[in-house]
Amino acid sequence: EVQFVESGGGLVQAGGSLRLSCEASGFTVDRYQIGWFRQAPGKLREGVSCISSNDGSTYYADSVKGRFTIYRDNAKNTVYLQMNSLKPEDTAVYYCKVPFRGRDYWGQGTQVTVYS
Repeated sequence: EVQFVESGGGLVQAGGSLRLSCEASGFTVDRYQIGWFRQAPGKLREGVSCISSNDGSTYYADSVKGRFTIYRDNAKNTVYLQMNSLKPEDTAVYYCKVPFRGRDYWGQGTQVTVYS
């Protein structure tokens, strides 16, 4: 069964850092493109970053470029999102997602709250 367990969210002051983890089971993370998304209250879910399966190339939304870093640890079957220089507008529930055998699988989400 494909599952994600996300962790690492919390309450942090603006300018601080958090590292989100997305531990996968039921598939290996280096064989699929994994994405991080977020959804703030009253807003649509948006893509934040993703990492490709073949060469590990990465993508970042303009709003997080230069502050967030996505990477994976194949030995732990986990994808991480390192978030630095956090801003109040980064406050959201963060989710990881994988397209697997024709459908999208989402984690349960982890709350990130940034206060000024």
